[in-house]
Amino acid sequence: MDKNTVPSKVKEIKQSFRLMMDGSVAQSMRDKGLNYHLNWGSTLPRLKAKAEELKTSSQEPIADSQYDLAIALWKENVRECKILATMLMPPEKMLPEVCDIWMEQIPSQEIAEQAAFNLWQHLPYAPEKAYQWIASDQEYYQLCGFHVLSRLFMNGQEPNERGINEFIDQALSALQGPYMSVRKAAMQSMQHFAELGLVYERMAKSATKSINLDIF
Repeated sequence: MDKNTVPSKVKEIKQSFRLMMDGSVAQSMRDKGLNYHLNWGSTLPRLKAKAEELKTSSQEPIADSQYDLAIALWKENVRECKILATMLMPPEKMLPEVCDIWMEQIPSQEIAEQAAFNLWQHLPYAPEKAYQWIASDQEYYQLCGFHVLSRLFMNGQEPNERGINEFIDQALSALQGPYMSVRKAAMQSMQHFAELGLVYERMAKSATKSINLDIF
């Protein structure tokens, strides 16, 4: 798939969403205030299956083909297109500048979480971005940052001393912050931080007790 065929491929993909349409899911999202230009209500398993189909059907070097398609899909103000973009983008191909642009354009909590789970956690520079994001005052940045750190901790990646201090400070701030989604993500990341070992568990318990919160 060269760049000239990407628009026609995007059109074909958008047409395929009609077959995945779930009106009740789409209506539920609208009721919750999730307003996309288009939202077919496609379930995540069906979108994952579509992503796998697109990966295996490419006749070109997979990474190059997926990159161009992901860039084009992300530009569409369609829920399914944006989620597919996070599933298709090769992490090793995504430059930090492109990552920054996508972060600025995240329209909802759902897309933020899908980006974190499908793509951000796999970036070569994931820890660097995560610590930047949790220090932000914007909800979706913080949400992505804590979700990424949760995944890194779950994979056994231990932060250095500076990272520990930064994480604990920002997590305590988030746990007392205004965003419910961020509070939940910060709590999950603190729990996974504690699972890194006894020393980390003690630090987490001490930190949360300092704000009269017992999550263990």
